[in-house]
Amino acid sequence: TECVSGCVCPEGLFDDGRGGCVEQKDCPCSHNNEWYSSGEKIKVDCNTCTCQKGIWKCTDHVCYGTCMIYGSGHYNTFDGKFYDFDGSCEYVATQDFCGDKNSSGSFSIITENVPCGTTGVTCSKAIKMFLGKTELKLENKEYKEIQRDVGDDVQYWNRTVGLYLVIEASNGVMLIWDKKTTVFIKLSPDYKGKVCGLCGNFDDKANNDFTTRSGLQESNPLNFGNSWKQSPMCPDVTQEIKPCDLKPHRKSWAEKECSIIQSEVFKICHSKVNPLPFYEACVHDACSCDSGGDCECFCSAVAAYAQECIKAEACVFWRTPDICPIFCDYYN
Repeated sequence: TECVSGCVCPEGLFDDGRGGCVEQKDCPCSHNNEWYSSGEKIKVDCNTCTCQKGIWKCTDHVCYGTCMIYGSGHYNTFDGKFYDFDGSCEYVATQDFCGDKNSSGSFSIITENVPCGTTGVTCSKAIKMFLGKTELKLENKEYKEIQRDVGDDVQYWNRTVGLYLVIEASNGVMLIWDKKTTVFIKLSPDYKGKVCGLCGNFDDKANNDFTTRSGLQESNPLNFGNSWKQSPMCPDVTQEIKPCDLKPHRKSWAEKECSIIQSEVFKICHSKVNPLPFYEACVHDACSCDSGGDCECFCSAVAAYAQECIKAEACVFWRTPDICPIFCDYYN
């Protein structure tokens, strides 16, 4: 047992879990199966935790929420619920107009999903961001601004960070887009419990994220996703697509390529971010993108895991001249 006085150590000393005996003030702390000495600090989301006498003492800042949409229909909500939804239509990713009669809503983000590959899976190819009376449309690696007649003035700034286009608005909404099929939506803590859409409601509870447009709790991601389509003309999604079953000849190739996520390369991240859902999403994507987008689908899937690792402070160098290279000189 960790740090309990008893027959293992002399009276007054404690077992430190590593085969030694220490005074109580030197007791280590455990996090994700790793030991940290007294006084060591770690970052958990936007908070700093310090090990004190075997117990973590953490700051209690309220953190920005992040929703991730990537590859062929993978969603990770603000509250960390992972699910797949493949629909060919425009869908509400997140908005703060959720049926409350008194609120007009200050923003809405719509994702336009189109088929990628011949198996029927869909990717987010264009994003519309409504900020007051400004509409931004992101597609084909660039964005356009359209001014509408109704709504408030909401200021926004854009900048390029590495491979990403970042749009940050004065109302606490941030959108990060890789100009392909990955989008991150970040919201300030003021929006906790006040948003709805495919990204969930941001109330720190993942079990109620499947709330439909009419406010009902769903257990099926297809029914939930269908409720957030923008146009009633789009067909409902009725079954989950399993591209590896449709293209069995691609399955072993996909599993081999995606095994990098579970390999030594990402070892320092495995205890911080569970690799399994990202590996399964990668195999799904590598099977599905069979019309020339092999690399883009595979690389986006691995990059999504790498991004979560960086958030957990596990920095991984996984790109090589053979695996998803980026020509930095060109970008610099």
